[in-house]
This record gives sequence, structure tokens and C-alpha cells, in this order.
Amino acid sequence: MDLMELREQIDGIDAQIVALFEQRMDISRQVAEYKISTGKRIFDKQRETEKLAKARALAQDEFNGFCIVELFEQIMAMSRKLQYRLLMERGKLERLPFIGVEELEVDRARVVFQGADGAYSQAAMMQYFGNQIDSFHVDTFRDAMNSIDEGSADFAVLPIENSTAGIVSEIYDLLQEYENYIVGEQIIRIEHCLLGVPGAGLEDIRTVYSHPQSLMQSAKYLAAHDWRQISMQNNAFAAKKVADEQDRSQAAIAGEHAANIYGLEVLQRKVNHSGTNSTRFIIVSGQKIFRRDAKKISICFEVPHESGSLYHILSHFIYNNLNMTKIESRPIEDRNWEYRFFIDFEGNLADGAVKNALGGLREEARNMKILGNY
Repeated sequence: MDLMELREQIDGIDAQIVALFEQRMDISRQVAEYKISTGKRIFDKQRETEKLAKARALAQDEFNGFCIVELFEQIMAMSRKLQYRLLMERGKLERLPFIGVEELEVDRARVVFQGADGAYSQAAMMQYFGNQIDSFHVDTFRDAMNSIDEGSADFAVLPIENSTAGIVSEIYDLLQEYENYIVGEQIIRIEHCLLGVPGAGLEDIRTVYSHPQSLMQSAKYLAAHDWRQISMQNNAFAAKKVADEQDRSQAAIAGEHAANIYGLEVLQRKVNHSGTNSTRFIIVSGQKIFRRDAKKISICFEVPHESGSLYHILSHFIYNNLNMTKIESRPIEDRNWEYRFFIDFEGNLADGAVKNALGGLREEARNMKILGNY
């Protein structure tokens, strides 16, 4: 046989596969109707495991057996997604416990941020809420989350990601731990400045204080000077220390906002070597609300510690044509080498495709949690 004849045979077989697939999906639709009428769950892990074992046993050799299992995993996954869609169309999917609002109520809100006056978190807060917002600051991210739980704050502003330093892992862990939710975000450009007391010059500086990440991001500039570098809890504390001690030999690396707060002079602007350094801050609330024009959803979940589990979970985004923009993982406490996944994707909780995807994720993932729509 020549190549054309072989291809014609493949085309004939493929036509049969398509016809059989459509026949199978029609039966899957009937199965879904039965499950909807009886209230049975869509995902039956035991049934699928048994089905895959039988399919593998029908193959003629080990390689074909492996391929058959992968093929049937895909077929059964598509069948489930069809059934989830029917559940959504019948209004049988579990309702999402989030309320859509036109605007966040911020007129009489109280906002908490971590750090001190002059911190980048404060600058992000003012950009999002305005300069007249009622606010206070706390020492730690956990303190900020507790402030919402206790009712002393309506919103918290927390850094979650820097374009050069990466994620703030503690924030991800706290989002999973607390029943607080993301309702907005604010991205600000980070421009570190060298700040000193009034009248000081570069020739006076002997010691520089700042957060470790800020010192790292300014390493190229600092390498050109023989200055002692001391790490601080955050940049605002560094600026406050320099302002309080009024020592001409001390300087802080922080934002210009901190210089204005503490009466310091900017000795050098743009000391960080990246001109595109930005930090993304999230706005967190204790209410399960989302703006009706929200465009991004954050979720977290766990998956079984077995081959292909994450792959099958992510297929829900593909099937529903949802654009996943970010994925991160964090180790699960007391479970070595198991991870919790955090995903951002485009969409709104009122969208049918989003409801369908989240319905499937609830069925098939472990401990899935919607972290917010914003």
C-alpha cells in the first residue's frame, strides 16, 4: 500500500470514531438527565477507575493499553463536562455564595494596611480609596486579616506579588486560612529613592536601612558605594528610623511617599535597577461580594497526589474557553510533597461558562475555595 491508501484507511476509521463518539455523548446526555432527576453526583471516581481498568485490558499490548487509558480519560472528562453544562442549564448547580454589587461601599469604610505611615501599602491604599479614607496600620499581614475578622476594619490592603521579587507567599496562605475575600486590586509602580535627613549629602552616608527585597532590588546602585546595609521590617520603618534619629550618616531606601510623610530629602531617585518594578496589591473584605463588572477570579484547590490529576482539573478552563492568567502552588502543612494550587483566570461569577467550570472543579478538586472576583 502507498501512503495515500493508508491515509484513506485512517480517514475511514476516523469517521467511525466520530460517529461512535457522538453516539456516546448522546447517551452521556441521557445519563445526565437521569442524574439530574435523581440528584446523583456527576463524578463517580470508582466507576471511572473500573472503566479505565477494563479498557486497558482490551488493548493488545502495554503501549496501546497506556494510550487507551489516556484516550478514555479524555472521553470521560468530556462526558462529565457535558453533564455539568446540563446541570447549569437546568439551574441545578450549587449556587455560588457571592453577591454582585454595583460599587463597593467605601464612603464610611475603615481600611487597614501593614507597615507604617509611608509604606507602599499606604500609597496603594490612597490610590484605590483616595487620600481622605479612614485608615490605620498594623505590624503584620496576619494582624491585617484579624482586623477584618474582628470588625475593626472593613477592608485590608495587602501586597501579593512583585514583578521582580515574585509572590508574597504568606498572603496566599492567609487567603486560604481566613474567610476573607478579594474584592479589588491596585498595581503601583515601585520607584525606590535614597532618603536622608535635610542637609545631608551622598558624601555623608555611611549606613543604609531598608527591607531586604528593596536592598536586593537596589544592589547595583549600592555596589557603587561603600555603605553598610542593614535590613528592616519594611521601608517605612527604615524611613522613620532615619527621621527619628536625625543622623546625617544614615539613609533609607523607600518611596518618595515616605519622604513626604517623615520630612526627609530625596538624595537619589530610581536607585532600583529595574525600571518596570511594580507591586500588585489586593483589596480584601470579609464580605462575599463582587462588583458586577469584575473581570478576574482567584481560586485555590487541592488535587489527589497522583499522575494527571492537575492536568484533568485544568481541562475545565479549556473546555469553557476561560483564559487562565496565573498559577502558583504552596506546600500543604503537615502533608509532605503535597501542594495547594492558586489560580487566577478571566471571568465573572455571573457568567455561565464560569459557573460551569467552577461546578466541575467543586466536584473533582479537593477543598476548592473561591478567593474573590474583582
